[in-house]
Amino acid sequence: MAHGKGNSNEKIVFVGDSRIRKPHPDKPAPPDYTAFPGKSEAFIPNFLLKEWMAGVVVLVGFLTLTIAEPAPLGYPANPLNGAFIPMPDWYFLFIYQLLKYPYTSENYIVLGTIGIPAIMFGALFLAPFLDTGKERRFYRRPIASALMFVTLIASVYLTWVSWHHYTKELEANGTIPEHIEREMKSEEQIAEGKGRFIYGKEKVPALVAPEDEAFSVTMKAQCIACHGTELQGQVGPMLAGIGDTLSHDEIKEIVTNGKGDGMPSFKGTLSDEEIDKVATWLAKQKVAAE
Repeated sequence: MAHGKGNSNEKIVFVGDSRIRKPHPDKPAPPDYTAFPGKSEAFIPNFLLKEWMAGVVVLVGFLTLTIAEPAPLGYPANPLNGAFIPMPDWYFLFIYQLLKYPYTSENYIVLGTIGIPAIMFGALFLAPFLDTGKERRFYRRPIASALMFVTLIASVYLTWVSWHHYTKELEANGTIPEHIEREMKSEEQIAEGKGRFIYGKEKVPALVAPEDEAFSVTMKAQCIACHGTELQGQVGPMLAGIGDTLSHDEIKEIVTNGKGDGMPSFKGTLSDEEIDKVATWLAKQKVAAE
């Protein structure tokens, strides 16, 4: 393949090109690339332009996904919210699930957080040194292929198990993920013509008789963990203004026996007198009373 200007005799010889198969004994390969016209291309602009175009397609696809499916947004962190179920991003689910097993947590936490990940990444790092063959087909490179498939299968399995446990836990507790709850509230408010729901800016009825002894009882029973310090609602529903929808007896029944999987029974935790005080106080929580 001649290069240069005019009648230049300059010649470049390509050695060990991966696109040329190993020659057959009866058909020796030519000493250079001249017998393979059309199989080479200029790096600039031909090859580089194709790389740029591929990069643009990936970037546009990524931007489209981020616009179509924005990152889920929950409520601000609240240390008093005991019903919140923490969940890492999807690409950490496999290690999150791994830390739930007996020999990777508690007394073995170092093994789970450092030991096993070090073994996994160490195996990937050592793969090129353990398998030094020149064969490119994966089924002819058993060591590297086995490490790859074991790692992939383990990661996919642990990710699936972690997500499955998370959804089951949500169902058992009757909990709606915060980002879904925000969307539901937004849809409700938009349907009512109030605009999109913005956390912290929604109107919450003021507490009625906050000096009442029953308010201290609710603090003692940790009601604020689910219903908020101002009864504005968090994991549990908003109780401010609940007197407009439920009577004293209905509230007392719910506090005593619970409701569904989300609201526990306080029978035995609070005395009958304390439950009655709480029900009486909550029945006073009316918007009209402001």
